[in-house]
Amino acid sequence: MAQARQWQKSSFSDGSDGDTCIEVAAATPTLHLRESDTPDTELTTTTEPLAHLIRALKSGLA
Repeated sequence: MAQARQWQKSSFSDGSDGDTCIEVAAATPTLHLRESDTPDTELTTTTEPLAHLIRALKSGLA
């Protein structure tokens, strides 16, 4: 049987309704991402492409 994922959200995601944040679950080397208001839809990636995306977003390239 598959083990339940341990979803975490950012400490910056404390909006008034509590359901508008991105959550992440790590299952090395895979990362699972979902939006809390649509938890049945998941994006799966690894750390390298996600880190590349974050760097691009921070630099304004994406």
